Amino acid sequence: MRKFRHTTITAVVIANMVGTGVFTSLGFQLLNIRSGFVLLMLWAVGGVVALCGAMTYAELGAAMPRSGGEYNFLTRIYHPAIGFVSGWVSATVGFAGPTALAAMTFAAYASSALPGGVDPLAQKALACSLILLLTMVHGSTRRNSGGLQVMFTVLKVAVIVLFCIGALWWADVAEPVRFTPAAGDLGLLSSGAFAVSLIYVSYAYTGWNAATYLSGELENPQRTLPWILGGGTLLVMLLYLALNYVFLRVAPMDTLSGQVEVGYIAADAAFGEAGGRFSGLILSLLLISTVSAMTIAGPRVLQVIGQDVRGLGALARTNRDGVPATAILVQSSLAILFILTSSFESVLVFAGFILALNSFATVLGVFVLRIRQPDLPRPFKTFAYPLTPLLYLALTAWTLVFVLLDKPAESMLGLGVIAAGLAIYAVFARKGYHQRPPE
Repeated sequence: MRKFRHTTITAVVIANMVGTGVFTSLGFQLLNIRSGFVLLMLWAVGGVVALCGAMTYAELGAAMPRSGGEYNFLTRIYHPAIGFVSGWVSATVGFAGPTALAAMTFAAYASSALPGGVDPLAQKALACSLILLLTMVHGSTRRNSGGLQVMFTVLKVAVIVLFCIGALWWADVAEPVRFTPAAGDLGLLSSGAFAVSLIYVSYAYTGWNAATYLSGELENPQRTLPWILGGGTLLVMLLYLALNYVFLRVAPMDTLSGQVEVGYIAADAAFGEAGGRFSGLILSLLLISTVSAMTIAGPRVLQVIGQDVRGLGALARTNRDGVPATAILVQSSLAILFILTSSFESVLVFAGFILALNSFATVLGVFVLRIRQPDLPRPFKTFAYPLTPLLYLALTAWTLVFVLLDKPAESMLGLGVIAAGLAIYAVFARKGYHQRPPE
């Protein structure tokens, strides 16, 4: 079977992360935080957390190199029920939700680049059209899928670097934002506002684990997976810090506050109206790679669920090139449903909360697996264990608690999705459809 090269999977990791979150969440963070130092610390802390998670996932992925990400890990570490719920979460929220958000952001940026903009209904149609187009490409062959992904990801990184340099160069006046600690900043770092804002940042870093969803289709995963996860996450962290520094340096905080299209606003402030519209169009094109990457990675979770749950065998069907075309179609349909029925911010908080909970259980699993299976071959071991996973767990738990308190509706909806997954698993288990995947 033809497999993906490590360059393709690295492109998937980078493109999964660099998308909706970094181009939208600063506006929501500015509603409660107005310190340049604290805002950049948000992105630095989020990057460190993602790196800690990536190093932990690298150990799990190298020891259990099967596609499926958390579904594979949690099934092996805990119980098939836990794995099924994780796969259910990934299918319904983990990929379909972020795919919808990225497509919605693409449409918002594209419409902002046009004189007079585009009405909301036309934006939804544009977002849905993008998903349908990428569904056809990624449902065809690995060659088409991988080639498109690498091309758009290289373009994305290059344009972001050029945007940062150009905006700082062309901006008439730099905004008077302090990026060094000031009075009250240290208190903000431990506040509820910082914790809630961190969920937006955590969402922006979501995708650092994308390579584990494709482990079974990666050349030599035991050797290359740790480098893909760590290297991709570190590069994205640097891009995020640079982008948010530029956004804050070239555009007034009051103009950015509460807005979704912060990239367009910053471009307009730096380059003028015409340059801003052109930059908005370019930024919208960059989001194509994000939607593309999620359309590659997410359906692999549905595929392995179909392999393990006989009642859902249709999800495991592949075309002549081994591509899970049915699973791709199912995920894209769910994403389109999100676009047509949900608001942007509610999906953002809801998806961020439930994804953080999913990765929390997985990182915790590295301790469980070391206790239960100490002799399991581990081609890669977590750097600075146990400090690395403990840091990830502590910061993620702190964020989850504050989100539960500050955004109870979205949090309860996330817990409801988990409960629904357990109920569905109980039905399949009772009928004898579910089987533990091969060790």
